[in-house]
Amino acid sequence: MIILGIDPGLATLGFGVIEKDERGNFRAIDCGVVTTPKDEGLPVRLAMLEEGLQRILDKYHPDEVAMEELFFSKNITTGIAVAHARGVALLTCVKACGRLYEYTPMQIKQALTGYGKADKKQMQATVTSLLRLKSVPKPDDAADALAIALCHGYAGRFGELFAVNNMTRTKGHNTAPATAYQELMAAGARASKRAKSSGGFSSAQSVNALQNATGIAGVTGVGRASSVRVIEPQKSKTKGAGTRLSENKEKGK
Repeated sequence: MIILGIDPGLATLGFGVIEKDERGNFRAIDCGVVTTPKDEGLPVRLAMLEEGLQRILDKYHPDEVAMEELFFSKNITTGIAVAHARGVALLTCVKACGRLYEYTPMQIKQALTGYGKADKKQMQATVTSLLRLKSVPKPDDAADALAIALCHGYAGRFGELFAVNNMTRTKGHNTAPATAYQELMAAGARASKRAKSSGGFSSAQSVNALQNATGIAGVTGVGRASSVRVIEPQKSKTKGAGTRLSENKEKGK
């Protein structure tokens, strides 16, 4: 299984790709960063992140994607910028993979070191050791992304508890099976992978099945079918107004 870990950021987005074999052993495949220049506008920087991440997805075809959950710091402006970048990452990944998971910084640290407040050096040393690397991955964002991927790898069968759209994980439930949306997206991704296509859906049949199963309207899943309504033209309150109007048009008035 190929796992892509993402450490979201606007200036620097870290990524780490690992492979988990049948015995539960991990191997690092690649890691690095996607960077954007500060002198560019926000829309352009977001487009650059999308393009860079899409290239990674097209190259490695991950089976699952893990991402760090966003927490606002004291600098809200910075937090909003990271939220923009994270939204682009989520959108890009759900189109190509569909199986998305998120973990808090504390969960990642606890999964790898057993201590939820481990510092950066401890985390980097653990990642280097677990993946049997010769040196600490650089830059730091790449090492963080590998840690996120490892965290998801160790989650195993409990990984569904951390699915991005799983709203039960904070409500005390012990199980949270994949939703119909996730299952259809995953099936579409596998079919697209076989067809060497980057789309999340393999056919119109998948789109129809998605709408019937979840009520999501449209290929992009924007909005729900129940929220889409046809606004019909209002009838005139004056009786016979419509008839007189048509008669006047015929007479050229």
